[in-house]
Amino acid sequence: MPRILHRRDLRAAGLSGHEITARVRSGALVRIRRDHYALPGVDSATLVSTRVGGRLACVSALRDVGVFAAEPIAAHVHIPGNHSRSRSPRDRRVRLTPENRDGVELHWHPLVDAHSTEHRVGLVDALRQVLRCQPAPLAVASIDNALFLGLLRPGEVAAVFNGMPRRLLHLQQRVNGRSESGQESVIRWWLEEAGLEFEIQVDILGVGRVDFLVEGRLVIEADSRLGHSTWEQQTRDRDRDLELARRGIATLRPHYSAIMFAPQPVIAAVLGLLERLR
Repeated sequence: MPRILHRRDLRAAGLSGHEITARVRSGALVRIRRDHYALPGVDSATLVSTRVGGRLACVSALRDVGVFAAEPIAAHVHIPGNHSRSRSPRDRRVRLTPENRDGVELHWHPLVDAHSTEHRVGLVDALRQVLRCQPAPLAVASIDNALFLGLLRPGEVAAVFNGMPRRLLHLQQRVNGRSESGQESVIRWWLEEAGLEFEIQVDILGVGRVDFLVEGRLVIEADSRLGHSTWEQQTRDRDRDLELARRGIATLRPHYSAIMFAPQPVIAAVLGLLERLR
């Protein structure tokens, strides 16, 4: 069942105009704008993009298909460059422009991905938009995650960067689909920026796989709440840390917010530990 329903689709399904109105009044249908409806519970970003007459874009489109992206403060919406009828999601009398976005992040560049749908840009276009819109570490993390999930093929990475501004082209060399999560990609970015030698996803005999082994003497784990929330999981993690310590290898487990929003203290801790371990 599509999330957005046209009036013509409802009529084709056998509903009369009076029945459509009755379902809207009862709450069985949500009227988004003229001739556009949704079932109750549709996500707010899709509602906003439909109200303004565009498509989910950038981080909103990526999160919609399960690819890592920074959580948006406002819905990101693509509007065709020749589109002149976009309206505010709050007041249809207010026209959206690059100067007046009214709480919506607008994207105007032409689309290149043939897999766009009526209500969401294609994956390649969403990643191209992220490159222009988001900080470099987060943009690379989105591309990494799309590769890791198998939604983006390695041969399609060039299409993401094709024709992009020259200032962004160097980021293609930073893409690595081996990172298993967005925060791992961000950690990798800052380790590279610090000029440190490290390995990703290393199997250590008697310990198991670790996210990063830095200069052979420091393990960094990018723990998620999902995989480390129970006491049994935390006990397992501590046993691993003890075994690594017995071998002279320290472990650092920075939390998600520190990695994503305050990485400099994390890198300072890494450099401090390495200095003492030497």
